Amino acid sequence: MFDSPFTDLDRPPLSQAALTRALVRPGGLWSDITVVGRTGSTNADLAQAVRDGARQGAVVVAEAQFAGRGRLGRVWSVPPRSGLTFSVLLRPDPAPARQGWLSLLVGLAVASAVRRVAEVDARLKWPNDLLVGERKLAGVLAERVDSAVIVGVGLNVSVRPDELPVGTATSLAVENAACVDRDPLLRAILREIETHYREWSETDGDADACGLRAAYLGLSATVGREVRVELPGERVLTGLATGIDESGHLLVESDGRRHTLSVGDVVHVRPHVS
Repeated sequence: MFDSPFTDLDRPPLSQAALTRALVRPGGLWSDITVVGRTGSTNADLAQAVRDGARQGAVVVAEAQFAGRGRLGRVWSVPPRSGLTFSVLLRPDPAPARQGWLSLLVGLAVASAVRRVAEVDARLKWPNDLLVGERKLAGVLAERVDSAVIVGVGLNVSVRPDELPVGTATSLAVENAACVDRDPLLRAILREIETHYREWSETDGDADACGLRAAYLGLSATVGREVRVELPGERVLTGLATGIDESGHLLVESDGRRHTLSVGDVVHVRPHVS
């Protein structure tokens, strides 16, 4: 039984059994799908599962998450059952130097599914956000645990304007999406992740050979724009974002020099307004 936060009939619960029937199959990526009513963090739940020996392809979906976080510990919180909050457990074979693409791969999968199913023009802000215009629709957080990589996703689905935590956020409902049903959205996202991950793995993590880099750049809201990059120690770099390298790093041209930035190097990347 769900407690009082779960009484909104416009936000029906997800069915673990239905998702399992649809997505878990012999030879497929997804090995186990768990839907929990409430948890602190789906990434933390899967981190424990890794330590307990969980197989690749485990998925944890939370109807409500009370200690969710984005990159650099930023809080991620939406009302119960108003979003898709889930994490996936991957045990990648390609070399660690190429695994920086995993969070970008998952972001691309979410954007592709949202564009197809919800008919919303979602774009990718390097390294881990999905935007509609300049407003944040979703976030992605990848974390390494031993030899595994856990990638968490938070997507605002039926969040209403008065429920948005900040003015720079949005949701599928706010954007008048063609679909705000979380079940087909989640199925589409997980199928997109499986397709991209399989192709990336089969090419040993070569983002060009599997078409991942081209697909990502096709939806990028960062590359090709003047950006302001906030770095640790209150340092700032401004310049033109020119591309993504073979490791998933952002390339920025500034004052005649090319800077290569990893996810861990940056605090914020924003459009630069002169």
